[in-house]
Amino acid sequence: MSGGEIAALVAAGAFLMLVLVLAVPILRLRHTVDAATRAINDMNERTGPLLGDVTATVGNVNTALTQVHTSLDGVNLQLAKVDTMTTHIQNVTANVANLATVVSAAAANPLVKVASFGYGVRRAAAARRNAETEKEVRTAIKQRRRAGR
Repeated sequence: MSGGEIAALVAAGAFLMLVLVLAVPILRLRHTVDAATRAINDMNERTGPLLGDVTATVGNVNTALTQVHTSLDGVNLQLAKVDTMTTHIQNVTANVANLATVVSAAAANPLVKVASFGYGVRRAAAARRNAETEKEVRTAIKQRRRAGR
């Protein structure tokens, strides 16, 4: 076996170790991604009924406005006010729909994904530090018990 082949084997082994070391945090990151997905799904589930309630309210307001319109058939000033209110309600409904679109787009934003990855890495590092600290404390307690005997 030549020196080049040995170097290639060493490089392949090093690459394999790198892949294994990077695989652990990535596998732990899936919990963070799952939690983010659940949060987004919960938000979507809550937003749907809210928009349904807004639509029902707008429908009720439109019904009420129609009744007012027919009862105040001869009063042009009141009709102008009702039309203005209907326009504002339509604007509010459009704004709520736009807000839902923005929230959905923000949830799929790559920056959110990067932030989630960073959060997962910090959590994994903190868990590792805590595990080491707990191990040291257990060792110290065992040593005290042995010394006391």
